[in-house]
Amino acid sequence: MAPPLVSAAVGALLAAALLGDAFDRRSVAVVVAAALLPGLDAAASLVVPGATNALFHAVWAPLFAGGLLYWDTTHRTESALRARGGRRAVRVAWVALASLVVAGIGSALFAGEGAVLLYPFEEARYAVRGRLAYSTQEGVVQTFVALGADGHGLLPLESVDAATAEPVASWINPDGRPGIDPGADRRFDFVENGWQLVVVAAAAATLAVRFRGRGGDAATDGGGFR
Repeated sequence: MAPPLVSAAVGALLAAALLGDAFDRRSVAVVVAAALLPGLDAAASLVVPGATNALFHAVWAPLFAGGLLYWDTTHRTESALRARGGRRAVRVAWVALASLVVAGIGSALFAGEGAVLLYPFEEARYAVRGRLAYSTQEGVVQTFVALGADGHGLLPLESVDAATAEPVASWINPDGRPGIDPGADRRFDFVENGWQLVVVAAAAATLAVRFRGRGGDAATDGGGFR
C-alpha cells in the first residue's frame, strides 16, 4: 500500500485544485482525511483476515456516499447538506469523495499491491497495470486496453492476488495476518521512491502558495462552512 503521506499529498493536491472558493484549512483537512480513510483497513487486518486494501478499499462505500450525496443535492426539495453548510459544504463533500476514491483507493489500485474492489463478495485484488509510449518504429504503444485472447479487455484491471491468501503488509501489521506480534519489525515509510517524494513536495508547495494567496485562514473566520 502507498505510504499515508503520499495519499495525503495526493488528497492535498485535489483540495488545492478542486475546492475553489471553499479552500481553507478546515476544508483541506476534511479532504486529506478522506484520502487517509481507506488506509485504516490495515488496522482492521489485526482482527479481520485479508482486510488490508480490502475492507475500506471496496467500491460500495463510495458508491453509496456518492449516490446519497447526489440525491440530497439534486433531487430533494431542500438539501439537508446545503441547508446545514451552504454551497461550500456541498463542494467540500464532493471533493472529499473524489479524494477518497482517487487518493485513497486509487493509490492502491494504480501504484500499490492492488485493491479488493468487490470485498467481501470477492477476494481478488485488482491493480491497474500498463504503459503508454511512442516508438519510432511501432508508433504509439499502449498496454492499458488489450483486446483479444491474451488481453484483459476494455478495463485495465488485472487480478494480482487474493486478499486472504496473500495479505498486504503494512507498518501496523507487518505480515498482514490477524494477531499482534510484539517482536515484529514495524517501519513507517514516509516515501518509498523518488516520484513519491516529488508528489509530497509538490503538494506542500501548492498548499503554501494557495494559503499565502488567500491570506491564511480568512475564509473560516465566520465559522462553519458558510
